[in-house]
Amino acid sequence: MIDPLADLSTEQSDPRYGQIDRLSTEQVARLMNAADATVPAAVATAIPAISAAIDAVADRMRRGGRLIYVGAGTSGRLAVLDASECPPTFGTDPEVVQGVIAGGEPALTRSVEGAEDDDAAGVAAITRLEVGPLDSVMGVSASGRAPFVIGALGEAERRGALTVGLSCNSATPLSAAAAHPIEVVVGPEVVTGSTRLKAGTAQKLVLNMVSTITMVKLGRTYGNTMIEVSAMNSKLEGRATRMVSGLTGADLTAARAALEEAEWNVKVAVLVVEHGIGAGAARDLLAAHGDRLEDARADGAAVGERATEDVRHA
Repeated sequence: MIDPLADLSTEQSDPRYGQIDRLSTEQVARLMNAADATVPAAVATAIPAISAAIDAVADRMRRGGRLIYVGAGTSGRLAVLDASECPPTFGTDPEVVQGVIAGGEPALTRSVEGAEDDDAAGVAAITRLEVGPLDSVMGVSASGRAPFVIGALGEAERRGALTVGLSCNSATPLSAAAAHPIEVVVGPEVVTGSTRLKAGTAQKLVLNMVSTITMVKLGRTYGNTMIEVSAMNSKLEGRATRMVSGLTGADLTAARAALEEAEWNVKVAVLVVEHGIGAGAARDLLAAHGDRLEDARADGAAVGERATEDVRHA
């Protein structure tokens, strides 16, 4: 019997960790910390490929497309996690960035045996989502061999979607199936084959880049602020209040009052404070400038200056 995974770097045993069961807690913790410290450098080598993928994804999303992550096991859980953070962070509709995991929702909290080996289920997932030419499908698999993920990417390509593959080994089948292959080679794990460790950390770092930079390019931030934040709890209400205060110079009381009038839309609240207009007028001003706050702020200031000048000459 030939084991197709035997030669993968993530499946190798590192002799440095061969006796971790005999070491003290602190010794093992230091070994793990040292191993984790190598991950950012591995990600850095893949930044050109990551950047090219992000540009391609952002281009399609700008035209109305979706970003769909597909993964199995730890990779799938990380994919779903990253997708689920986009609505509260960037104010996106939950349909815009989605995560698909082999085995479905039950696989988020427990192992679903055989799910990652079902390539037909990967095809079915893409079919069910009615993936089309404007969409981007990013497969995530540490081994780069999960049939569910490869099946999904194959169907996505057949439908004209952009395909991205993220793996933690070299020259993987997933890379071969993707228009934009990303390989972050992290090497053997502290616990042999446990790719929830360095490989999982690497995947999370890359997913952070993909979602965050894409949203920056789509104008879902203002500078480095979460301008589209959904203030769904007291923590986020506080963040939104500080954001309006920081952008406008208003005190926190005035900033919160503007947010309440604006139904917690930060962009609208900024215009309410800066230009002394109602929330309705602020929304109209934003709409007139394609929801771009910078342009709306500048135009509102110009309108205010013209009004002041008219009063002066009256």
